[in-house]
Amino acid sequence: MAKLKDLKERFMKDPAFREEYARADEEYALVEAMVHARTAAKLTQAELAARIGTTQSAIARLEGGRLSPSVRTLRRYAEATGMRLTFGFERADG
Repeated sequence: MAKLKDLKERFMKDPAFREEYARADEEYALVEAMVHARTAAKLTQAELAARIGTTQSAIARLEGGRLSPSVRTLRRYAEATGMRLTFGFERADG
């Protein structure tokens, strides 16, 4: 049986796979940042939802990566957790 590390190395040789992997990694980083902000604020999903004016299940979908949140939603999420939303751009070629 192949090790996960070996499979990843083999797949990463494919440019299309690398591109999709990077895109997914960025999305997971956003989700991780959201969950970190909520837990740092010591809020449950239900408490955060009440602050934003939505439901706990909507927060669970956001934090599960099943939705692509709008900038407005991200801003509201950040404010409800006592954070400030920031963005940036980097050159794609390095």
